[in-house]
Amino acid sequence: MRKKIVAGNWKMNLNYDEVTSLVDEILRLHSSDNNVEVILSPPFIYLDKVVRSCANHDHVFIASQNCSEYNNGAYTGEISASMLNSIGVNYIIIGHSERRSIFNESNENLNLKITQALQNNLKIIFCCGENIDQRESGEYLQVIKKQLEETILCLDQKSLSKIVIAYEPIWAIGTGKTASSVQAQEIHFFIRSLISDKFGTEISNNTSILYGGSCKPTNSKELFSQSDIDGGLIGGASLKSSDFTAIINSF
Repeated sequence: MRKKIVAGNWKMNLNYDEVTSLVDEILRLHSSDNNVEVILSPPFIYLDKVVRSCANHDHVFIASQNCSEYNNGAYTGEISASMLNSIGVNYIIIGHSERRSIFNESNENLNLKITQALQNNLKIIFCCGENIDQRESGEYLQVIKKQLEETILCLDQKSLSKIVIAYEPIWAIGTGKTASSVQAQEIHFFIRSLISDKFGTEISNNTSILYGGSCKPTNSKELFSQSDIDGGLIGGASLKSSDFTAIINSF
């Protein structure tokens, strides 16, 4: 049975005191009784702090927002998967739309990062999704299929079991727009079908697929009620403890 997951991607936000308060509030407000796996993804410099704060909370996991393509060496400013593993990080977000569009990360770059994460026993939240032009032209399914076929669908079954997929309609991130539950379900079903075609129904049914486009307390319950949506990768709403815990409690 696949996991229900709500992950908070804090992006490049918050100072140290704000991170401390936010973590404390989330841990205070959230109960583990609903069997939802909670993932917190702070900026790099706060990872060790958040790992330590959540150490006694078995239902809370920590994700890095990125990792290097390289394991070690003269790569100033980079953070390796092995370093992240050494401080107790559980997941790495790979392929986020902002990494693809702003930092020009290609599928080749993403595959190198996937390899690094898996070699260092880290799970992955792998992002995919289309922009507004691709959505309006009707080619969005082909775009998502290409993103997956050139990356995680090249993995073996054991490696795929360490992957959580996040569908990000790029046109709905930070824009105030949200894919309808019907639109989101269509893509989630399509992604699950691609996995089924490659690996079989059992693997597909055990793969968690999250929605990552302006999910808020006002729409999370409807989104999460869809048969192929297993939770959310939350951006802005994850910066407010009350909103984030309300989303967690939407199941």
